[in-house]
Amino acid sequence: MSGQLRDRVLDIKERAQDWWTDGGFARGGLMAVLVVYLLVALVLGFFWSDEPETFAVKEHAATKAESMGVDTVTGFTTTATLMKVTDTLLHKQGGYLSNDIFPPGLWLDNIPNWEHGVLVQVRDFSRALRKDFSRSQSQSTEDKDLAIAEPQLHFDSNSWAVPSTEAEYERGLKALGNYLQRLSDPNTPSAQFYARADNLRQWLFDVETRLGSLSQRLSASVGKRRLNTDLAGDSAATQSTPADYDQEVKTPWTQIDDVFYEARGTAWALLHILKAIEVDFRDILEKKNALVSLRQIIRELEATQEELWSPVILNGSGFGLFANHSLVMASYISRANAAILDLRELLSQG
Repeated sequence: MSGQLRDRVLDIKERAQDWWTDGGFARGGLMAVLVVYLLVALVLGFFWSDEPETFAVKEHAATKAESMGVDTVTGFTTTATLMKVTDTLLHKQGGYLSNDIFPPGLWLDNIPNWEHGVLVQVRDFSRALRKDFSRSQSQSTEDKDLAIAEPQLHFDSNSWAVPSTEAEYERGLKALGNYLQRLSDPNTPSAQFYARADNLRQWLFDVETRLGSLSQRLSASVGKRRLNTDLAGDSAATQSTPADYDQEVKTPWTQIDDVFYEARGTAWALLHILKAIEVDFRDILEKKNALVSLRQIIRELEATQEELWSPVILNGSGFGLFANHSLVMASYISRANAAILDLRELLSQG
C-alpha cells in the first residue's frame, strides 16, 4: 500500500510540473489580466460614484424647443425636464448601475441608491402626467404615448438582460418624446397638458408622503422611541394586526448610507421637476399667491445637494461629538415637506 501511495504522490508531482511547464504561464497571465481589470474597475468605481450636477431647467427647455423647431407651450418645460432627468439616470457617468452584475457597478451601492431615489420621482410624475396633467377630467381618454411611457418606466429596475432595464426605460423615454412632439404641435390637439391647481395638488400629495417617509427613515439613523399614532384622529379606525404602543424605530447601520443617498437622489429629481412646475404653473401660483412658497421648497431641496466632504456618511448621536449626516438631510427634507403641505393648502383656496 505504501508503494502505491508513493506512486500516486509522484504522479501528482509530475502532473503539477507538466501544468507549470505547459500552461502555468498562460494561467499566470490570465491572473495578471484579472488583477489589472480589478484595479481599473476600482478606479472607475471612484469616478462613477460622483453624483450628476444639477442643470438649468428653463435653458434646457429652450434649447430643446429650438432643436425641435417648436414653441415652449404649457407643459413643455415640465415634460422636457422629466425627460432630461430620466436621460441623466440612464446616461450619466458610468451609465445605469443598479442592474450591473460585474465590477465596478457590482460593488457600488451609493449611486444605485441615488438612482432609486430619482427613479421613484420619475415614476410618480410619469403616473401623474398620464393620470392627471394630460387629462381634462376623470372621464377623458388618456394620452396614447403616456400610456406607453408610464408602464415602461415602472419596469423592473434590476433586470440585466432579456430585456434589460435600460432598453425598457429607453422605450419609455421615446414615448415621452413623442408626447412632447405632439404637445407642441398646434395641429395635434389630442396631446394636452392642463396646468390646474387640482392636478398640482394631487401630485404634491404624493410628494408629501414620499418625503415624509424619507424623513422618518433618515431620523431613525440614531434610533428613537416612537408612540404608535397610526390610528390617531379616528376613534372607529382599525388595523389588520396589533402593534406596540411604544416602540423603538432604528435604521440598521448597514442601510444608513443607502437611505442617505436615496434621499439625495429624490431631492435631486424633485428639485428639477419643481423648477419646471414654477414655469408651467406660474399663472396659477401667482393667482394663489403661492409662488414664494414653491421657491422656498426649491431652496430647501437645493441645500440637500451641497458638497459632501466626508468620505463616509457619519452617524454621530444627535448632540454628540461627531456629525450625523442623516439628521442634517432629514432637517432639509422635513422643512421641504412642511412647505409642500403649506403649498397644498394655498392651492386649495379660491
